[in-house]
Amino acid sequence: MPKHYDLIAIGGGSGGLSVAQRAATHGARCALVEFGRLGGTCVNRGCVPKKIMWYGASLAHTLGEAADYGFDVTSNGFDWAALVAKREDYIRAINRWYDTYLADAAVDRIKARARFIDLHTLEVAGERYSAAHIVVATGGTPIVPNVPGAKHGITSDGFFELKERPKSAAVVGAGYIAVELAGMLKAMGSQVSLYLRKQHLLRPFDAMLREALMEAMLDDGINIFPRSQVQAVERQPDGMLTLLCDQCQSIQNLDVVLWAIGRAPNTAELDLAAVGVETDAEGFIRTDDYQNTNVQGIYAIGDVTGRTPLTPVAVAAGRRLADRLFGGQPERRLEYENIPTVVFSHPPIGTVGLTEDEARATHGASVKIYQTRFTSMYHAMTRHKLKTAMKLVTIGPQEKIVGCHIIGPGADEMLQGFAVAIRMGATKRDFDDTVAIHPTSAEELVTLR
Repeated sequence: MPKHYDLIAIGGGSGGLSVAQRAATHGARCALVEFGRLGGTCVNRGCVPKKIMWYGASLAHTLGEAADYGFDVTSNGFDWAALVAKREDYIRAINRWYDTYLADAAVDRIKARARFIDLHTLEVAGERYSAAHIVVATGGTPIVPNVPGAKHGITSDGFFELKERPKSAAVVGAGYIAVELAGMLKAMGSQVSLYLRKQHLLRPFDAMLREALMEAMLDDGINIFPRSQVQAVERQPDGMLTLLCDQCQSIQNLDVVLWAIGRAPNTAELDLAAVGVETDAEGFIRTDDYQNTNVQGIYAIGDVTGRTPLTPVAVAAGRRLADRLFGGQPERRLEYENIPTVVFSHPPIGTVGLTEDEARATHGASVKIYQTRFTSMYHAMTRHKLKTAMKLVTIGPQEKIVGCHIIGPGADEMLQGFAVAIRMGATKRDFDDTVAIHPTSAEELVTLR
């Protein structure tokens, strides 16, 4: 007989950990199936190591600006390997903490891979386990393009395996991972080229953000090639790489070619067809507003659904699902509107709500825009005049704020509070009636005219 649980989560990332732990606090008997390190992409190959590298890159910018504030500072080099070693120590500590997290919640961890046998049964390492509720939270994996020599490149996973700083790198992609890694590499001293398949980077974002970031990256010395179709990657006899491109500049003598062209869901080994779980054309699991798949008793959360692939979204969806299933809250669900997000580019971006184009497409002439572009006080003292840009998108006679977009130093930290206000239905008048904090960049959002 299979060992039985109330809930089994497949995947030990943010979503799986959160749904299992929350369900256990409601008294459910839970297990979590994960063959690798706990924490998923975020902890091991995403948010956490990325932010540490971003801090390092930001320090490089600060060192370059220290003389503008009167400091006689000499930089004697950057030890990439030392930073990576400390980063990995930090990550291993988080991995260990998650083991305690599960044990304290009385959640059983099964260290293996799972596949469906029937609607309520999984096969894991030759054993069978059953549950009334099974949650798929297996996340995603970086895509490698189907071009000759693609195997010579690396993905974001490979970036976090680098033991030394590449002297030259080509980043292929236009999304947030591409611009983040390109910015980090450049700040830490690499020569960087960014290849975009279409005209713009960060295509789903507001046009103001796209344009401001493009300008900043070009000013930093990153070579950007729009409308580029990569044809092949070749390894030279000396081990260096050549990137061949159609209708754009090919590059020789590269240490690294980094693919950042998207992520695919980790569903291939689950045998979803055995239970009839529907996926879309790209393999992402279809879910309704309550994380239900088309099969009763099987749910999906996080990146494997293709819906807003952010760690806090997976956490929130998992906890709300557990509350609904075991906490007596039948209408509990995550609302996917007005989810704030940050891009850790250089400079960082913070955004929540509708872009200007999205708002005009839905609300037409009732849309009114407030925006500004300025040099922050910090950069008033520096030779490099990095610009900050902000935009509020409002609708209707009450000027309800439906979008807030910021690029510039501090954007990552200032957005959270404004996101709360927007989610609560704040209007432009509410912002105007809030006393500004001076002197800050954030005050511009409550003084826009």
